[in-house]
Amino acid sequence: MRHLYLIGYDISDNRRRLRALRAIKGNAIGGQKSVYECWLDDGELDAVRAELAEVVGEGVDRIIVTRLDPRATVHALGVGVAPADGEFFYQG
Repeated sequence: MRHLYLIGYDISDNRRRLRALRAIKGNAIGGQKSVYECWLDDGELDAVRAELAEVVGEGVDRIIVTRLDPRATVHALGVGVAPADGEFFYQG
């Protein structure tokens, strides 16, 4: 069963930042800059965490993985638009 996660990073080195982006982007359904929404099952979450653990620079970088409640109301501020997920989910 998949759960919705918010994965964000603050990485100082361009090479490590690109590696983190690649690790996350393959599973992302939406995001902006360094924060992404991802639907992951337990195995996928473990794989993303392991890949990110190899990327992070000890003491200089930060990565956060937070499980979200997909039933929660989305509040958009500014020019943001609430996501409109269709009836189907495609991960490719």
